[in-house]
Amino acid sequence: MSAGPQKLLPTLLDGAAKRLLIGGEWLPAASGRTFATINPSTGEVLAQLAEGDRADIDRAVDAARRAAEGPWKRFKPAQRQNVLLALAELVLEHYEELRLLDIVEMGAPISPGLNAGAEEAAETLRYYAGWATKIHGETVTPSIPDAFFAYTLKQPVGVVGAIVPWNAPLSAAIEKIAPVLATGCTMVLKPAEEASLSPLRIGELIAKLDLPPGVVNIVTGYGETAGVALTEHLGVDKIAFTGSSVTGQQIVRAAAGNLKRVSLELGGKSPDIILADADLEEAVAGAGMGVFWNSGQVCCAGTRLFVERAVHDEFVDRLAELARSLRVGDSMDPDTEIGPIISEQQLRRVTGYLESGCQQGARAVAGGTRLTDGVLANGFFVAPTVFADVEDKMLIARDEIFGPVASVLAFDTIDEVIHRANDTDFGLGGGVWTHDIGKAHRLAEEIRTGIVWINTYNQFDPAMPFGGCKMSGWGREMSIHSLDEYLNVKAVWVRTG
Repeated sequence: MSAGPQKLLPTLLDGAAKRLLIGGEWLPAASGRTFATINPSTGEVLAQLAEGDRADIDRAVDAARRAAEGPWKRFKPAQRQNVLLALAELVLEHYEELRLLDIVEMGAPISPGLNAGAEEAAETLRYYAGWATKIHGETVTPSIPDAFFAYTLKQPVGVVGAIVPWNAPLSAAIEKIAPVLATGCTMVLKPAEEASLSPLRIGELIAKLDLPPGVVNIVTGYGETAGVALTEHLGVDKIAFTGSSVTGQQIVRAAAGNLKRVSLELGGKSPDIILADADLEEAVAGAGMGVFWNSGQVCCAGTRLFVERAVHDEFVDRLAELARSLRVGDSMDPDTEIGPIISEQQLRRVTGYLESGCQQGARAVAGGTRLTDGVLANGFFVAPTVFADVEDKMLIARDEIFGPVASVLAFDTIDEVIHRANDTDFGLGGGVWTHDIGKAHRLAEEIRTGIVWINTYNQFDPAMPFGGCKMSGWGREMSIHSLDEYLNVKAVWVRTG
């Protein structure tokens, strides 16, 4: 571990309870309550956070509404563009701090370096800055007999309630903030209670900008209190949620009060298909890290590995070797490749699936256990796991585990694997590994998912849409397609005859 991060942490975690950003001010929770956020590598308390609840959500929504109907409404597109560009520069300047907070709070390994991903984070903000000046309606020539001039306006939907997950708190927060600012909406951001530090630090950077108070508000707290209050609030015009499918269903029900608009980026049980003609070395490395990256805590992780029978056994052996070679450890250790599970609760969930897999007849050829030796004793660590002899009906092949657990399933024909890949409640991601371009395109077309990667996995860019179908959600994040989630289209008729 370098001396830099060690010196930086005490400044970022100064011992004072973190507050809520409401109407441009940093305030304690109305109740005065706080809660602890935990380092999953050590089990130690990192900081105390303000425990926002319904009263704080009310304050934040009121602040967002005042900004939406007041000074922010008068910002021109170029002014919004400049805000986003300025925020991109601040994120670049302070990226080491932002990433360090994710490293210690949610367990992202420090090994790629503190600046890994800095340009990507800034590029998301720059991408939406480009769109801020290009949002426009259209003129229409009606076909009715009378003389009319008709046109449309695209206007901000209003106050957005944004709820982000714990598995990628920094990038998820940026991906919600960027389209809100580009379209002229205002927001109340509710970070995950397990990982709020980097979103709060982004709030501190936003406070440096020339923004009207209340454009961006951040309320930390629990999902069952602050989160529910935000989704039910009649003053919120749209909910943008990233998280589990179960919570997504609850949000849809809660949104019924004022029929607020909802976009949902939810869970997955993505198929990753390896054909016999694939480059096995590349497929094992790519598909393997498509499961194990971020300790498997990725909604689009390709955890159902369908392998053509001719290469199935060799693939299983190579994947097990990869899993056993990965260094699991403290997220601050530069040698660590796989960090901890986010919390003790999630650890129990993952280990429960490890037990279920064995009980239902699958064979753990690598991993399959919690790790508690030495420095791992107080953290929440699971060995990268490979299950062979998996059948489609097993829970490990059907449920989203959200841990470093791969299920390998053999198949014989393309028609068979298409049917089995689609036989799931989810439809987020998918992968294909092959040198046959015809089979690659056929599978990409017929797999019912929002994303398909061919001879790669987990590639992301702000210009490419991200989202799914079925229980994986509604709408799209990123790209031009996400802008419509934050805009209302108004038709205007002018009689000219």
